[in-house]
Amino acid sequence: MSKKVICFGEMLWDCFPDKEIPGGAPMNVALHLHQLGLEVGMISRVGDDERGRKFLAFISGYGFPTDLVQIDQIHPTGNVIVHNEDPENIKYTIVSPVAWDYIEMNEQNIHAVQSADALIFGSLAVRNAQSWDTLYHLLHQPTLNIFDINLRAPFYDFEKIELLLGYTDILKINEDELEIVADYFNLKIDTNTVCDMLTTHFPIQMVCVTLGSKGAMIYENGKVFKHPGYKVTVEDTVGAGDAFLGGFVKSYLEGKKPEEILDFACAIGAFVATKKGGTPRYQVDEIWKAVGQKG
Repeated sequence: MSKKVICFGEMLWDCFPDKEIPGGAPMNVALHLHQLGLEVGMISRVGDDERGRKFLAFISGYGFPTDLVQIDQIHPTGNVIVHNEDPENIKYTIVSPVAWDYIEMNEQNIHAVQSADALIFGSLAVRNAQSWDTLYHLLHQPTLNIFDINLRAPFYDFEKIELLLGYTDILKINEDELEIVADYFNLKIDTNTVCDMLTTHFPIQMVCVTLGSKGAMIYENGKVFKHPGYKVTVEDTVGAGDAFLGGFVKSYLEGKKPEEILDFACAIGAFVATKKGGTPRYQVDEIWKAVGQKG
């Protein structure tokens, strides 16, 4: 049976100097999971405006369901100004407030999460009290909670992050974010030390640390599993981490071993880095071909 995943959070337009591309980390993850064959729903909110209508048309074009996406009559669809002068180190200016700051709780959301195998969420979407209250309620439902910490200054609050960690089963974090977390908890900047603290003081079963061009690692039950990543020619890194998480979640829910989880996640992350934008259309065999593997 196909696994069911619910993603919660921002739907927004990445506004480049010459174009606008639909995105948002949880939305990107949702589209990757959908293309990988999982049943996926997206709890979010867009404005009753041209950008909102274009976004819904965009995801509908993938055959992706829009029934959990709310329409806001007051606030505009989210957008982010992308500074891509250095394609290896993209910067973002996140506009506020927007529709996804006001995701409302309803029975449809609760039922969707209760019937899912996993709920994926980040820290950006809870910068506003409305969406924070909704997510916090959903985290109490009986499903696997996957926290893509996704720290975006100045939109994170460690009081909220500690609460989110208290409901997290799997944490995905990158090197820079790990340093921020280490600083907050007064720990030395050492991956194993931080992972040990997180899995000791919170109900986290597994920590996945993405290492950019150096691959990724999994920390589970005191054991470390590493993958060096795949070397590819980078077009841009927008959405590569989201693709990685999609591959990670698919493999994890299929019961794969940590080494296998990392291999597929690193492959799809590298594949997306060879493309423009965060959600290219693809078949799974294209991923392995791009990284020089048979799959």
